[in-house]
Amino acid sequence: MNQHPIGVFDSGYGGLTVLKTFIDKLPGYDYLYLGDNARAPYGTRSFDTVYRYTLECVKWLFGQGCPLVILACNTASAKALRTIQQKDLPLLQPGNRVLGVIRPTTEVMGAFTKTQQVGLLATTGTVQSGSYLLEMEKFFPQVKVYQEACPMWVPLVENNEYENEGADYFVKKNIDNLLAQCGSIDTVLLACTHYPLLAKKIRQYLPEHIQLLTQGEIVAGSLADYLSRHPEMEKRCSKNGSRHFYTTDSVEDFDAHATLFFGKPIQSEHVSMG
Repeated sequence: MNQHPIGVFDSGYGGLTVLKTFIDKLPGYDYLYLGDNARAPYGTRSFDTVYRYTLECVKWLFGQGCPLVILACNTASAKALRTIQQKDLPLLQPGNRVLGVIRPTTEVMGAFTKTQQVGLLATTGTVQSGSYLLEMEKFFPQVKVYQEACPMWVPLVENNEYENEGADYFVKKNIDNLLAQCGSIDTVLLACTHYPLLAKKIRQYLPEHIQLLTQGEIVAGSLADYLSRHPEMEKRCSKNGSRHFYTTDSVEDFDAHATLFFGKPIQSEHVSMG
């Protein structure tokens, strides 16, 4: 079987929420998912560390025959994508492509706001990178972006505490902090692929008139658009409907958690990095 899957990478489980929407929208393609769970979370790590880890994982995905790799991780997209695209890709595999989740999100995000004031809930790494501010400036210079780092949210999700009362404290605190920056925010983006699992709790503490955006649908639409605009890449992606899952940590743990994010049981394989 000719296997040239689309690679989907995340530091942990969150990217499975993005992969799920890819499969819903583009079911015919082969997909290979890699979660670097052994070194997660990336959100609090330095730029250099995130870049190094992400590059290792991209190289591994290329080695599995992936011509196109999506960094379904906001932190990796913020801290590593540009360097990999500009510095590493021309030397590694000039014909391959690595895409992220920030640009496709900012290309459409400004269209959702009427007040031109949007809020961003993200990891510390994504906030510190300023990537969303830079990208929004390109596409919607009139829109003001307010950011709030939520360092506890990924651990809450990954430790399966996201539906418990302990999560309420941190969710309310971060939302209050964000809305205190500006009273006219009418759109809030969950700028981390883990956060959709907290959406029910977030909605409880977010005023009703504020729209809540998640990235899966947006990024899936962007991937479909990319493939239609780049037939030379589309031809290279194999279409046998296969799905393979890999983790750098415990297979048992990954498979148990993955169901929450992916919506159905999976069987992963272990791979070592570094």
